[in-house]
Amino acid sequence: MTVIDLESYEDALATYDPVMGLEVHVELGTKTKMFCGCSTELKQDANSQTCPVCLGLPGALPVVNEIGVESAVKIGLALNCEIAEWCRFARKNYFYPDMPKNFQTSQYDEPIAFDGYLDVQLEDGEVFRVQIERAHMEEDTGKSTHVGGATGRIHGASHSLLDYNRAGIPLIEIVTKPIEGAGARAPEVAKAYVAELRELIKALGVSDARMEMGQMRCDVNLSLRPHGTEKFGTRSETKNVNSLRSVERAARFEIQRHAAVLNSGGTIVQETRHFHEEDGSTTAGRIKDNAEDYRYFPEPDLVPVAPAREWVEELRKGLPELPRLRRARLKEEWGVSEHDMQSILNAGAVELIVATIEAGAPSDQARKWWMGELARNANETGRGLDELPVTPAQVARVAELVASGDLNDKLARQVLEGVLAGEGDPDTVVEKRGLKVVSDEGALSTAVDEAIAGNAAIADKIRGGKVAAAGALVGAVMKATRGQADAARVRELILEKLGVEG
Repeated sequence: MTVIDLESYEDALATYDPVMGLEVHVELGTKTKMFCGCSTELKQDANSQTCPVCLGLPGALPVVNEIGVESAVKIGLALNCEIAEWCRFARKNYFYPDMPKNFQTSQYDEPIAFDGYLDVQLEDGEVFRVQIERAHMEEDTGKSTHVGGATGRIHGASHSLLDYNRAGIPLIEIVTKPIEGAGARAPEVAKAYVAELRELIKALGVSDARMEMGQMRCDVNLSLRPHGTEKFGTRSETKNVNSLRSVERAARFEIQRHAAVLNSGGTIVQETRHFHEEDGSTTAGRIKDNAEDYRYFPEPDLVPVAPAREWVEELRKGLPELPRLRRARLKEEWGVSEHDMQSILNAGAVELIVATIEAGAPSDQARKWWMGELARNANETGRGLDELPVTPAQVARVAELVASGDLNDKLARQVLEGVLAGEGDPDTVVEKRGLKVVSDEGALSTAVDEAIAGNAAIADKIRGGKVAAAGALVGAVMKATRGQADAARVRELILEKLGVEG
């Protein structure tokens, strides 16, 4: 890979203002494709989900997917957009092997949703408003697999394989207006925007929006302009970035690269660029065409889309509570700080905690286990919290066992360890491992007597008024009972037997 000189981030921002434009493609969760009845099910045999329409065969006529239109309207409403009373599809013409028709059915100057905004919250609580230019309907392309090269890209490959199962899957493309005024926080704004958009899409139920599976991907457009000027610089477009962290890294890298080129007297080329996960760099793709180069014209085989106002208002009334408002409500209900709520959000734990509370756990216990023991396990194993083999109902059961006194925290951690190891549900793990708290007063009394007898000097200190020394005896009992005693009750028994007030 060619080594690219970069300006330091601080020096780049000392001279230039970054301007961003973010284009996010969302793959809708419809059962069939946008213009035909082919299934959208994943991981099927290559080219097994195709028909004359999505293969672009002569004489095949498309029909618009009603759920695709409904999803587009919901997204537009949630983004505070105007919903068009009348709009059309257009043909976007360009040749690429994974587009069987040699054009993409999309929307151009008449999108279904336009002029909206999305408020996003940064990590320190600051709210930044991102203006939305448009959200329009289109179809996805097929998938090319380049074989024989070292990088998996077309350069250096001996041949390519084409799978058209994905061709025609419904997409919504959401395009921001130029994002100005973010300054040094531009990469953070980009990440926060895509994160908030992902949560919104998931809340609407129109897509799972899993970036790692290509269900949501972002093109990061970036340019620089010298401080005090208004004219935008030449932009680059980093294509198909598929994680929140990568969106932030791509924006940061391009700021540094643009600054280095401009400071050396060079010229920025308007081009697409590829993002490299391994080091956060980008490399040149192809020279970027302007819209007129696509020769857009209205799609003659599809009738215009004219959403009835009554239907649009019906959909508006049915929108769920939007993520940012919901988080504010949960923050209030849970009594947590802004910092703690942000940590929960960053960990991807909000829905898991909500589900655990719904399964019967107190909110503080639900947060404690997901953000403590389970977050630690996720970090150690390189998994997301939602990928752990434990359910909210199981976590709620652990919390219930602690509340009833059947488990203490130490034993509860061992129970979760067993659940994660596949040993069964919490009750099964407790039974198999013999982890219940020792509540038999006789057994506890005997263990306390033995601890006092074996630690006479400490017992004398306690009798002499040094009550804090009781901790050592509690520890001895806990060791003897393999951590299965109720520490609070053990302490009470020690003080009672030594005739000391607690």
